[in-house]
Amino acid sequence: MQIKSAIFNTSARDITAAPEWDRPEFAFIGRSNVGKSSMINMLSNKDGLAKVSATPGKTQLLNFFVMNENWSLVDLPGYGFAKVARSEKINFNESVGDYLETRENLRRVFTLIDSRIPPQRIDIDFIHWLGECSVPFALVFTKADKQSAAKTQATVKSFLAAMPPHLRDVPPVIVSSSKDRTGRIAILKLIQQSLG
Repeated sequence: MQIKSAIFNTSARDITAAPEWDRPEFAFIGRSNVGKSSMINMLSNKDGLAKVSATPGKTQLLNFFVMNENWSLVDLPGYGFAKVARSEKINFNESVGDYLETRENLRRVFTLIDSRIPPQRIDIDFIHWLGECSVPFALVFTKADKQSAAKTQATVKSFLAAMPPHLRDVPPVIVSSSKDRTGRIAILKLIQQSLG
């Protein structure tokens, strides 16, 4: 898939302010400072499309970008601002949970995991919640350029082993680096498959 155009459309504070369209949507989410904005810029081939910040938790709105004039990439707030359980709000942004639970044109969630650190409970809990919601998702292990391939693979293996039993080996797994552009083709291929 070639990205011929990438345009920022709107920022929405909640699902009621989201665009009313039937474009297929692909959401990107992860813990704060996992490299989400850099990933979006890399995928779109457009530096500065998503604002990169050194301040964790900078993204607090649902940001919609139109790609190739026919599908949308959605930048979601990090977990520090996301609902991780249907019955628990625990200081998280309810708008993310509402979006993931109710958005009919959401095709897949790309969950970004920092490849440099061991499995984190908040990542595992979020994946578990996505599974309960029956939302298709993929795991994208970011920042692979900052360590050896062996260390990245060890992190991936540990993370998959820590996942809930009913989800193990189910989601696609992609290793990425926005700096080296690793994983870009694999992510776009998954999107292309979902677009049919």
